[in-house]
Amino acid sequence: MTTPTLEPVTFGELPLRIEDVLALANRQVPTQLQGDPAYRERIAKGARFLDSLLDKEGVIYGVTTGYGDSCVVAVPLHHVEALPRHLYTFHGCGLGKLLDAQATRAVLAARLQSLCHGVSGVRVELLERLQAFLEHDILPLIPEEGSVGASGDLTPLSYVAATLSGEREVMFRGERWQAADVHRELGWEPLVLRPKEALALMNGTAVMTGLACLAYARADYLLQLATRITALNVVALQGNPEHFDERLFATKPHPGQMQVAAWLRKDLAIDAPTAPLHRLQDRYSLRCAPHVLGVLADSLNWLRSFIEIELNSANDNPIIDAEAERVLHGGHFYGGHIAFAMDSLKNLVANVADLLDRQLALLVDERYNHGLPSNLSGATADRAMLNHGFKAVQIGTSAWTAEALKNTMPASVFSRSTECHNQDKVSMGTIAARDAIRVLELTEQVAAATLLAANQGVWLRSKAEDARPLPPALAAMHEELAKDFPPVIEDRALEGELRLCLKRIAEQHWRLHA
Repeated sequence: MTTPTLEPVTFGELPLRIEDVLALANRQVPTQLQGDPAYRERIAKGARFLDSLLDKEGVIYGVTTGYGDSCVVAVPLHHVEALPRHLYTFHGCGLGKLLDAQATRAVLAARLQSLCHGVSGVRVELLERLQAFLEHDILPLIPEEGSVGASGDLTPLSYVAATLSGEREVMFRGERWQAADVHRELGWEPLVLRPKEALALMNGTAVMTGLACLAYARADYLLQLATRITALNVVALQGNPEHFDERLFATKPHPGQMQVAAWLRKDLAIDAPTAPLHRLQDRYSLRCAPHVLGVLADSLNWLRSFIEIELNSANDNPIIDAEAERVLHGGHFYGGHIAFAMDSLKNLVANVADLLDRQLALLVDERYNHGLPSNLSGATADRAMLNHGFKAVQIGTSAWTAEALKNTMPASVFSRSTECHNQDKVSMGTIAARDAIRVLELTEQVAAATLLAANQGVWLRSKAEDARPLPPALAAMHEELAKDFPPVIEDRALEGELRLCLKRIAEQHWRLHA
């Protein structure tokens, strides 16, 4: 566990930002629940209002009725207490890999934040236990497959409801535990979920939203890293820096595109127009890098808006308005905004993979790399015929790029009619978010390979008699990379170094442009 160094994240009336969820997911901050009496009373009032309706035998979806298409089936009051357990029990059918620890924390944070609005009819005790799961790092084992994104993330979130109730398994202290055993270890009583509480936990968009927060943060860093890699490749390929002239971008002023060009000018230490080079125009993967990366840069603001509005929303059904004493039946569990955001993000990110893959293809090809050795081999002339440098790395990068591009098919257009045609239009938001994470994984692999190749190209270029000193930002990056990634002179297996580079990317190790 990382020792917390920042102020606690408070769950309550105030909104959270993506950065808060990321800090929680990485165990960098403690958590707390808003504790003032007025807030606690507002939460409790919703649960009391539901109880009063039960006393009057009111008809409330999921409380005194069955679920989904079974909403026409009345549940007698003497069975109402059993209904929540049945809900999370029959949804215990998830498959696929388990969400990792970081993703699971993000899911818990997203679900807790939604319930903190006080319109879900849950008790303060439920909020306290969810917050305690985060604080003690008790992580339900959640299969990632089985949600169509409306009625929310029912199947994966059933694992949260079940573990709060002392059932199924969790990760705790680095090991798999039965949830009941963790409760005993900590001296807690498992929750007996009240009417509406299982539905409130499960009938929402927490899985797709938690994953979207993580995807956004990774894409933001990847944008900066891809810009730095491009700058290194401009040097390695002796590119024309005039392609990033400030006056040029003033004539097509997309803000993100202008920002990427400004970062490139800073990395390349371009303060004024340079003397004409021997090449007027570089190939598009260099010349148009701001235009490719700028689309991602310009999209981040509206992606943030979609994700943070969803994060800070009440997204279950029905909504309990205790003040007006009304039960509002609707469809806030529908994850359309997250689905669109994640379908869009994976398209944006895959284009970054394609850009970097094309840059690497130029680097290794002596027909286009302007004097660098074939495949960036650093071998001496008498050993050159035995050595192949980055040849296989470029092949692997092509494979990762192709897979990333293949995964850009939008998930949201594959809505299926489910659950006896009650859920006849669904969002597929969780599949879209999982796709986005996979595309990010593949693109980070492309970035790692292209970064090591670019660094090799810069090293090879520095050995030339007419070599120029690197601009300060790139010199610092080159020096830092050299600590972990020495030049490839004789062939060596690079898997370990690629994995280390991926670890550095995941840690956001290098301070870049933000």
